[in-house]
Amino acid sequence: MSILQTYEGRKPRRSPSGLAATALFMRRTLHHMRNNGFGLAVEAVLSPIIMLLIFTFLFSGAIAGSVSGYIQYLLPGILVLTVVPMTVYSGTTLCTDIARGVYHRFRTMPFWQPAALFGSVIADGLRYLAAVLTVLAMGFALGFRPDGGIGGAVLAGIYVLFFAYSVSWVFSLIGNVAKQPETVSGTSMMLVYPLLFASNVLVDTSTMPRWLQVAVDMNPISAAVALTRGLFHGTADAVDLAAGIGVGLLLIVIFAPLTIYVYLKRQVR
Repeated sequence: MSILQTYEGRKPRRSPSGLAATALFMRRTLHHMRNNGFGLAVEAVLSPIIMLLIFTFLFSGAIAGSVSGYIQYLLPGILVLTVVPMTVYSGTTLCTDIARGVYHRFRTMPFWQPAALFGSVIADGLRYLAAVLTVLAMGFALGFRPDGGIGGAVLAGIYVLFFAYSVSWVFSLIGNVAKQPETVSGTSMMLVYPLLFASNVLVDTSTMPRWLQVAVDMNPISAAVALTRGLFHGTADAVDLAAGIGVGLLLIVIFAPLTIYVYLKRQVR
């Protein structure tokens, strides 16, 4: 018996609070993750390790001359590079439920309707956290030593999680308007990977032509990576903080209300 079936069987006399409903949908999402443990292990553990190893050993000699030298610059960028594509799952999960007609059942149930969105987005943080811890563990094994110490590493990890949550609202909106989950994945990857690789994830923008440097520095991914790198190494200044946090907040302010609006509008049609 599923969580939602159990909830229906209780037939509560009054609607659950928004917090209780959000927690219920978080449990639902975590339940699906547990049933697909192999997939979670591949995307949150195996893939980040492979990606870190490939980029470290592929570019370290040409860029920094050694693995130990390049890993200090690369690892903060790899954190963002591995976590941001995982935010697409927020959109594909939502689109899958809509395509299967699950949300037609939800709209007949007496709960705060946006809880279905918030619960799924929040629970996806488990994927992001697993990827962050995996990359950090592998990075330390390869010789990564942040100048900002443990405190800087913790702050950087928290910021990466915050940025991932902010980006997940973009793909939640796409999941609302797309017809099929495959459309969400295809469209999202076309947006994500150009932004990821046309950034400061792998190389310092100061080595680029001036016109390209300006364009890359304006990339929101570059702002996120710059702040992550600054927190790790204790060099983050007010400009880095304003740009990095501001980008995340701007995404949330624009896309979270828009996603909720589209979702609720879709519910009543």
